[in-house]
Amino acid sequence: MTSAKTALRLAESLDGSGRLSRAGSDALVRAVQTARSSAAAAGCRDLLAFATSALRDAPNSAAVLARVLAETGVALQVLPGDDEARYTFLAVRRWFGWSAGQLLALDIGGGSLELAAGLDEVPSVAASLPLGAGRLTREWFSTDPPSRREIDALRDHVEELLEPVAARLMAEGAPDRAVGTSKTFRSLARLTGAAPSSEGPRARRVLTDTGLRQVGAFISRMSAADLAELEGVSPSRAHQLVAGAVVAEAAMRALGLSQLEICPWALREGVILRRLDWLDGASRNDHSSHDMSATGLAGHQEARYTG
Repeated sequence: MTSAKTALRLAESLDGSGRLSRAGSDALVRAVQTARSSAAAAGCRDLLAFATSALRDAPNSAAVLARVLAETGVALQVLPGDDEARYTFLAVRRWFGWSAGQLLALDIGGGSLELAAGLDEVPSVAASLPLGAGRLTREWFSTDPPSRREIDALRDHVEELLEPVAARLMAEGAPDRAVGTSKTFRSLARLTGAAPSSEGPRARRVLTDTGLRQVGAFISRMSAADLAELEGVSPSRAHQLVAGAVVAEAAMRALGLSQLEICPWALREGVILRRLDWLDGASRNDHSSHDMSATGLAGHQEARYTG
C-alpha cells in the first residue's frame, strides 16, 4: 500500500465571498499534478480524485474544476456533503463491525462537520454542516489566541446550527457506540491522554466530555505556535484546534454524549471500501451498467483535496 498526502487547507484560501483564491487554485493544481504522478509511479490503474467542502461551497467551483482538468487532465469530482457523511459512516461501521449496534459517527474536517447515525452500513440520518475547523477559524477568529468574546460567539453559532440536526440524530435512539473520526478528534483525544499513534491503530482511544472541556479551556489561551509544540498536535493544523474543540464540545453536548471512541478510518477509507464493494458486485453480477452509488465515487488509490 502506498500513501502520499499534501496539506492544502483550501478552506483557508477562500476570500470574503467564499471564492477560492488564485493562490489556493494554484496550490490545488500543483497537488493534483503531484498526486497523478505518484499514482502513475505506483502503477495505479483506477484513479479517483474528489473534492469536499471548500470546492463544494465555493461560488467559483466550476471555474476551478475546469482549470484543474485543463492543466492536469484529472476530472475532480465534488462529493456532496451528505454523501461525505455516508462514506465516513461506512468506514466506521466496517472498522467496528456489526457488534457496534446503533452507531453514531462525527467527523470534523477543515470546511465541514459530518454527522451520521444508523444500524446498517447505510446510515438512517446523514448530514453535513459548514462547521469545519479551518472555515470557522478563518471566519470567526481575528486574534491568536482568539478572544473569549470570539469563542463565545462561535459557540453560539455552532449550537444554533447543530440543534435541528442533533434532534434528527437523537430521534434514532441512543447510540450503542458514538465515534469521532478525523485529525481534530484524534488530536483532542491525544491531549486528554489517549494512546499515541505509535501504539498502532488498534489501541482503544477515547475522548470524554470532561477531558474535552478541560483541554478546551487550556488550549483556548494558547497561541497557534505554542499549540504546535504539544504532543499529538499537527503544526499545520494547530491554529484551527481551538475552533475544532468548540465544535467537538458543542456536538457532544447537543447529542448528550459523555464520550467518543476514536476511529482511525474515515472518508478516504469509506470511499475505497464502497469502490471495492462495487467492483466485487460488478465482477459477480457482470453488469457493465451497474451504478456504484448515487455519486459514483471511490477508488483503490485516491487523491483527496479538501477544505
